[in-house]
Amino acid sequence: MTLTRQLSSLLATTTTILFTMMGLGFTQTAHAQPKWPEKTVKFVVPAPPGSAPDTQIRLIGQKLSELWSQPVVIENVVGAAGNIGTDRVAKAAPDGYTFLYNTIGPIAVNPTLMAGKMPYDVAKDFIPVSLATKTPNFITVHPSVPANNMQELIALAKKDPNKIRYGTAGPGTTQHLTGELLNLVAGIKMTSIPYKSSAQMTTDGLGGQFEVLIHNTPVLLPYIRSNAIRAIAITSAARSPAQPEVATVLEQGIKEFEITAWFGFMAPAGTPKEIVNQLSKQVAGVLATPEVNKRISDMATEVVGSTPEFYTAFIKSETAKWKEVIIKAKMTPE
Repeated sequence: MTLTRQLSSLLATTTTILFTMMGLGFTQTAHAQPKWPEKTVKFVVPAPPGSAPDTQIRLIGQKLSELWSQPVVIENVVGAAGNIGTDRVAKAAPDGYTFLYNTIGPIAVNPTLMAGKMPYDVAKDFIPVSLATKTPNFITVHPSVPANNMQELIALAKKDPNKIRYGTAGPGTTQHLTGELLNLVAGIKMTSIPYKSSAQMTTDGLGGQFEVLIHNTPVLLPYIRSNAIRAIAITSAARSPAQPEVATVLEQGIKEFEITAWFGFMAPAGTPKEIVNQLSKQVAGVLATPEVNKRISDMATEVVGSTPEFYTAFIKSETAKWKEVIIKAKMTPE
């Protein structure tokens, strides 16, 4: 072979290899995961500082920040039963840098309770990312109330209709849902006393301004342990390892009674699927770490960490459940 032919053959081979490598490079780039996040990520929580969801997202957010080597900002936006903060995320840019750490009310309760007045559409404006945790309520009474279990409380309520009062942090909160569901299934009529804040409700409940104090387990645990109030039931399906002597409502003969406040991550509609899936997996990983899992479990809260598909189905189920209760109980937003 002449030198010219040898050079031509080498050039053709080199060119083929070069374009093959370029083709492989293009294919890898096309299917690569997005480089995310590259800047600060914000999580909006429609609840006040110090609340159960606020405490949770700050713990999870810190671990995500360490994982990403990027800042994480937690923004508390309260008002309108959680709708203001939730709506802010619904209208945020779907670029993967603003997410909602949602509470149950704005997602599964308010759409029925406030039908026709909602500033967003849950199904159209959000993408569920991950169900993070589920927190039951304790049903407690002031020490002056002669009730040590659910049956004794129900007997008191039947003896004097409307005399037994319970506090709520507003319409559609889990305290309100718990009280009204109990009224329905037990055939009693406890009176709801609405407050503008859960902090004031808790203070008045501890002071005996009303008979029944219902609240998330992390809030009431210290007061139960100090005997400031008496826990007569927990609203989860099983007893809590954090306070195992407190029986469930179900155990005490009241069927189909399970209520949890649940919290999770949601993204504005249009957020890239790759980012949604990545965040879902990373949240599950953070929740599975021994430190985070123990700290949340110690609050009598169940750690979940689900897929987007599971969370989507869960929201549909919870929305249907509470729609039925709201209609039967004739609950109103006032």
